[in-house]
Amino acid sequence: MKYILMMASTNAGIGTYGAWTEQDRQSHMALLGQINAELVESGEFVTTQRLAAPDQAKLVHGEKDGLPITDGIFPESKEFLLGYWMIDVQTPERAYAIAGRISAAPGPGGVPTNMPIEVRQMLPDH
Repeated sequence: MKYILMMASTNAGIGTYGAWTEQDRQSHMALLGQINAELVESGEFVTTQRLAAPDQAKLVHGEKDGLPITDGIFPESKEFLLGYWMIDVQTPERAYAIAGRISAAPGPGGVPTNMPIEVRQMLPDH
């Protein structure tokens, strides 16, 4: 079963990450890298991707005269998708366990961030 694990944050949360020490950022990214390596080794890894900052986003509402209708940048939203993992696991519980490890990645001072990770099963093609 394929799942997408989505990491989101608020504008305030994005701002606090920028205030982390370099050591805290490196510790956080090191654990995420370790999780990725373990998923590759177990054959459960499909892909992962970080996304550009929310101030780089545009909201598109259809088109007019053959051009997309955009709504400026997208920072008025309460939450932003920061990145995602796609995994292929045997059970939903395994997907939840992986999301839990990602959520518990260390933040400032090594304290787990407990950032919410949304877990959604990917439906098969028709």
